[in-house]
Amino acid sequence: MIPGSPTTAPPPPAKAGPVPGRVPVAPVRLRAMLVVVLTVVTGVTDAIGFTKLGGVFTSVMTGNMVLLGVAVGRGSMVLALHTGVAFLAYIAGGFAGAHIAGTAEHDPDVWPRRVTITLAVELGVLTTFAVAWEATGGRPAVGVTSLLIAVNAIGLGVQSSAVLRFGVSGLSTTYLTGTLTTVLTSIARRDRFASYARSVAILCALVGGACIGALAAIRAPLVAPFFQVVPLAAVVAIGAIAFRGSEPSSEPAGTIPSAAP
Repeated sequence: MIPGSPTTAPPPPAKAGPVPGRVPVAPVRLRAMLVVVLTVVTGVTDAIGFTKLGGVFTSVMTGNMVLLGVAVGRGSMVLALHTGVAFLAYIAGGFAGAHIAGTAEHDPDVWPRRVTITLAVELGVLTTFAVAWEATGGRPAVGVTSLLIAVNAIGLGVQSSAVLRFGVSGLSTTYLTGTLTTVLTSIARRDRFASYARSVAILCALVGGACIGALAAIRAPLVAPFFQVVPLAAVVAIGAIAFRGSEPSSEPAGTIPSAAP
C-alpha cells in the first residue's frame, strides 16, 4: 500500500450458498425418522399376526416360506393355509403399492407425493383391519383369521412398495435381514456410527414395535390395532405437510446416506 493513499476495506467473504442439486440434511433426516416409525408399524403388525392370527408373519415372507415347508412336513393344513394366504396377500399388496407409488427414477423428491398417497392407501387397509378386529372383540374366530391375515399382509405389501419409491439402496421397513447384515459389516469395518445409525434405528424400531404389538395383542387386544393405525396416520399427515413442494433429494438413487436419523 502506498503511504497516504486512501485505504479500502477488504471485500466481505462470500457466503456459502446451497450446492446445486442438493438440499439441507434436515428433510433427509425427517424422512429417515418417518421410515423408522413405519418400521414400528411393521413390528406391531407382525406381532399381532404371530400371536393372534395363526402364528404367521405378515411382512417376513421368507419366514413364511419356511413355515409353509414346516406345515407341509407336519401335515398341518391350517398353518399351510395361513402362510399361503399371507404370502399371496403380500404379493397383491406389493403389486398394488408399486402401481400407485410408481418408480423412483422419474421423481427425485425427498418424499414424493405418491409415497404419501400410497401410505394413505395402507392406512385405509389397516383401518379396515382395525374395524374387523374390533368387531371380533380382539378374538377372531378361525374362519375370520385368514381374512385378517390377508388384510394385514396387503397393508405391509403396500408399505414396502411405498418405501421402495424413495430409490435409496438398503432402505426398507419390512425385509430387514439385509439391514442387519449391513450393520454387522459396518461394525466389522469400523465405519463411523453415523454411516449406519439409521439402520440401527430401524432394527430397534422393529423389535420395539413387536414388543408393543405382542403386549397389546395378549393383554389388551382391543387396543392393539391403534398401535398400527395411529403411527401410520401420523406419518401420512407429516409427510403430506412437511414435504409439500418437496425439493430434489441430495441422495442419488442407489446410495446409502451417512446422515443419522
